[in-house]
Amino acid sequence: MKTNILNHGINVLKSILLAFTLSIILLLIVTLLLTFTPIKEDTIPLLTTAIMIISIAVGSIYMAIKAEEKGWLNGGIVGILYFLILLILNYLFIKPFIFDIYTIGKFFISLASGVIGGMIGVNIK
Repeated sequence: MKTNILNHGINVLKSILLAFTLSIILLLIVTLLLTFTPIKEDTIPLLTTAIMIISIAVGSIYMAIKAEEKGWLNGGIVGILYFLILLILNYLFIKPFIFDIYTIGKFFISLASGVIGGMIGVNIK
C-alpha cells in the first residue's frame, strides 16, 4: 500500500516536471519567434495560455498512462498542482498575488486541461 502511494506521488512529480520542461521549451521557441519574426507582442497572453494548456495536457496524459485508472482525477491533480506552482513562482519572483477573474479563469483552464488530458491518457492504452 505504501509503495503504491509512493509510486503515485513519484508519477505526479514526474508529470509536473514533464509539464514544466515542455513549458520552458515552448516558451523559448515563442521567445525566438517574437524576436525574429514580425509577431506582435499583443499575442503573448494568448501564446502563454496555449503553452500552459499544451503542457498540462501532456503532463496529464503521462500521469494517466502511468496510473492506468481515474485519468480525469489524476489529470485534474496535475492541472491544479501546475497552476499552484505557477502562482507560487509568480508571487515569489514577479508580483504580489491578486485574486481576480483572470486568476479564476486560468485555474479553470488548468483544471479542464488536466482532466481532458487525463481522459485521453487513460484511453490511449
